[in-house]
Amino acid sequence: MGSHAAQLFSEVDKLRMHLLSKAQVLTDNQNEEEIPHTEILRRIESVILGIVTSLSKDEAPLLTLPNRCSWANVSFDSAIGIQMSSRASVTIVRSDCPSSVTKFAQVLKILSVIYKLVQSNSYATKRNIYYNNTQLFGSQRTVDTIVDDISCMLKVPRRSLHVLATSKGLISGDLCYMEADGTRINCRSISTAVSVSSNVGGIRNIASSAKFIMIVEKDATFQRLLDDDLCTKLSPCIIITGKGVPDVNSRLMVRKLWDELHIPIYALVDADPHGIEIMCIYKYGSVAMSFEAHSLTVPSVMWLGLLPSDLQRLRVPNSALIPLTKKDESKLNSLLERPYLTSQPDWQKEMELMQQSKVKAEIQSLEAIAPDFLTRIYLPNKLRYGGWV
Repeated sequence: MGSHAAQLFSEVDKLRMHLLSKAQVLTDNQNEEEIPHTEILRRIESVILGIVTSLSKDEAPLLTLPNRCSWANVSFDSAIGIQMSSRASVTIVRSDCPSSVTKFAQVLKILSVIYKLVQSNSYATKRNIYYNNTQLFGSQRTVDTIVDDISCMLKVPRRSLHVLATSKGLISGDLCYMEADGTRINCRSISTAVSVSSNVGGIRNIASSAKFIMIVEKDATFQRLLDDDLCTKLSPCIIITGKGVPDVNSRLMVRKLWDELHIPIYALVDADPHGIEIMCIYKYGSVAMSFEAHSLTVPSVMWLGLLPSDLQRLRVPNSALIPLTKKDESKLNSLLERPYLTSQPDWQKEMELMQQSKVKAEIQSLEAIAPDFLTRIYLPNKLRYGGWV
């Protein structure tokens, strides 16, 4: 690629140097999170001891779970994202209350499963746990929620509980690594992507010459980039998608790559409130997982596109634009009130432009200009001229 590559990546390289100068705050999380097995077991035993103590006093046992669903329980730090406050409100799960006795039993059951897994140094998926006792849990979603509740209650990262989740994300590009079981993974295949690991914490020996990472909101766009051979045309790079709202493994993978490679990370999302919110989850985190912010957020993520201002600048045909619905407007207003937007004036301007224009657009709207406009013109020029915010 020679001088052409140097020209194409000059702005990307400038951003990388800028990020490296600010990176020390973001690189100290891994040692903090290594909790010995004995300590995890002790914390579970402490919960059980509390229950036994209550029973010995003829009192109804109860469990105290932090409330993971309230904005009032989180604070914002520009270097970390949304993190749970140390004084978060809690939910009391009582064993003598008809409305909560089932959840009490469900939490105890999963605690016992986790204890055995940690003790034996073995792993299980959340799906395994659900099918072990479908009658008790009722749905997979119940297990998913309780595992996160327990992780938050014990202040232990979910992966340290030895409970894994099947990944829905995909990754491709200039990347090789080794899985925890010793399997060597090569993501350099042109036509197919690799599923994101279900044990990101166990990944080691990462090797990559990538200049940047691109988070792609939707699977359809991701597949289009693969079909158009983007990773060769803009090589070296890595592209990853969480197929919409990202699962924890996709977010862990983006954070892992940032910690290991320290290269720019760009987000390619639809120019609509839903796409912006998904980008914010990667960058700043979510309320529900705020207790794991240190290992899930990447505040250095940049918004590459599709920008509301791009729609005007590129004169995207009106036929490709979609009017904002009332739900869209409500979501946009909610996003503008989030604490992290005050540190992103350029993002605010883009969102206010969307408010004024009252239209949104999918990335596929660029095909109205030319079928290959996204990969032939839009992305190369965005990267060459630093067209991100």
